[in-house]
Amino acid sequence: MIPELKKTTEQKMQKSLEALKNDLGKVRTGRAHAGILDHVQVDYYGSMMPINQVANINLIDARTIGVTPWEKKLAPAIEKAIRDSDLGLNPSTVGDTVRVPMPALTEERRKDLIKVVRGEAENARVAVRNLRRDANHALKEAVKAKTISEDDERRAQEDVQKLTDRTIAEIDKALAQKESDLMAV
Repeated sequence: MIPELKKTTEQKMQKSLEALKNDLGKVRTGRAHAGILDHVQVDYYGSMMPINQVANINLIDARTIGVTPWEKKLAPAIEKAIRDSDLGLNPSTVGDTVRVPMPALTEERRKDLIKVVRGEAENARVAVRNLRRDANHALKEAVKAKTISEDDERRAQEDVQKLTDRTIAEIDKALAQKESDLMAV
C-alpha cells in the first residue's frame, strides 16, 4: 500500500511540475520560441486546426519565428489567426512564409510578467502541498484501519515530505530560470 501511495503521489507532483513548466513556456520573453504558437488555431477549410498541424514552425533568428504552411493558400489564414490570437504579435507574409517578429518587452511589462510567473509558481507549490496533505491523510486512514503500523506511517510521511521538498525546489528552480529569462534584455 505504501509504495503505491508514494508512486502515485510522486507522479501527481511531477504532473504539477510539468503543468507549471508548460504554463511558464507560454509566458512570452523577448526571445522567440516555436512553442508560443502552440495554442493558435487556424481555419482550415471550415474546421479549426492547431497551427502546427497545417504548417512547419521554425526559428528564423532569435527574435523571429517562421511559419511555412503546407499549402500556399493557407498563408493569409495563418497570418490572420496569429494576429487575432491574444499574443499581441504582428505577423507578415514574405513569399510563402509567414514571419512573426517578437517585439521587445518594456520594463513595466517585464515586471507584470514576473508577477504572473510568480503566481503560477505559487499555484504549483499549493498543488504539491495539497498532494502531500492527501498522501498523509491516506496514511493516517491506513493506521486507523490497522493496515500499516505507526512506524511505517512515520517513515512514509518523511518520504512524502522529502518528495514534496524536492518538487518545490524544482518549482523554485524553474521560476528562477523564467525570471532571469524575463529580465534579460
